[in-house]
Amino acid sequence: MASFVIEGGHPLSGEITPQGAKNEALQVICATLLTPEKVTIHNIPDILDVNNLIVLLQEMGVKVDHPFPGTYTFQADDIDLDYLQSEDFLKRSASLRGSVMLVGPLVARFGYALIPKPGGDKIGRRRLDTHFIGIQKLGAQFDYDQTRQVYEVKSDGLKGDYMLLDEASVTGTANILMAAVLAKGKTTIYNAACEPYLQQLTKMLVSMGAKINGLASNLLSIHGVEELHACEHTILPDMIEVGSFIGMAAMTASGIRIKNVSHNDLGIIPDAFRKLGIIVNQDKEDIVVPEQESYTIDTFIDGSIMTIADAPWPGLTPDLLSVMLVVATQAHGSVLIHQKMFESRLFFVDKLIDMGAQIILCDPHRATVIGSGKRYRLRAANMVSPDIRAGIALLIAAMSAQGTSRIHNIDQIDRGYQEIDKRLNLLGARITRI
Repeated sequence: MASFVIEGGHPLSGEITPQGAKNEALQVICATLLTPEKVTIHNIPDILDVNNLIVLLQEMGVKVDHPFPGTYTFQADDIDLDYLQSEDFLKRSASLRGSVMLVGPLVARFGYALIPKPGGDKIGRRRLDTHFIGIQKLGAQFDYDQTRQVYEVKSDGLKGDYMLLDEASVTGTANILMAAVLAKGKTTIYNAACEPYLQQLTKMLVSMGAKINGLASNLLSIHGVEELHACEHTILPDMIEVGSFIGMAAMTASGIRIKNVSHNDLGIIPDAFRKLGIIVNQDKEDIVVPEQESYTIDTFIDGSIMTIADAPWPGLTPDLLSVMLVVATQAHGSVLIHQKMFESRLFFVDKLIDMGAQIILCDPHRATVIGSGKRYRLRAANMVSPDIRAGIALLIAAMSAQGTSRIHNIDQIDRGYQEIDKRLNLLGARITRI
């Protein structure tokens, strides 16, 4: 198991460019199964989750080429459906939560899919009802094999239907959308997710020949087509990395420039950090975070304690709450962090408390942070990364702490952040991979 050794207290300086968006990459790579023609995708991040998905597609028979850094071509003209029955497929797909988005494309094009209970972060229950109910509405049949813990999905031909999703699930919307583009007739998806990465998937499908109305809204109308074709697509910068870098700059009192962030696709993220008192300046498509010795959390207009909570787009993404919680520990003032979606995602705060942070874990979803105003630096600690986002939050804490920290199980961080140690060391960090 790999680990990071972090020597804290070193300021950062210079420029850094965010990687391609992990969550978008998982969606659009699965979408390449919808056509036998060649699809080219640019700005694919070199991270474990994405690389594992690419290998899984190769094992399924997809022809994959990697002509340039960040650029891949995919051609799914000879898929081996028998491979789906193999233990190798079940093992690979079970370890990768993004593999659930193979169901929509496989059932739409081939009428068959097999999917085990997917893995991923240990952050609480992440149910698949939205995926399954939506695809069932289109006419697919789901059978669960209790012994193998595998879902078998079959269809003699999907047909469009109206559906009101019980939650605005991003991967659920993506899965249903990919199934609907080849279904006969019209499909209407109400309460659809509409975050930028879902918009990107929609644009890619349209460029392949899909007929979709309602881009950027929560009401999608899809008119099924007979087939989809080749296309070329470029993935957006990763908004979670952008937010992580803003947090790193604040915690280490550093001035950095984050390049080419696609500012219009960041939504509320810059303003959320401004609520913590962090100066976030826009310079065309860059974000500049100037050096700040201190920052003060805002209050509400009536003077009550600030609450920062996650919400479906255009609300604040839950993937950044771990970072914002860590940043708040060194601010002046207090804030309530309300993580609504996952009941285990805040349990990493005990590590921050061991480092000297003042945090009250109210319940599995809420934590009150009393900022020290940098009067007391965090202490170095020996930690284990429980998931991707908690892992990067612990790394930020260690970079600002006094002394040398260790973070184990950094494969979790590598699942979502491309060569993060090398990139941060170029800015002045002292991170050693063991």
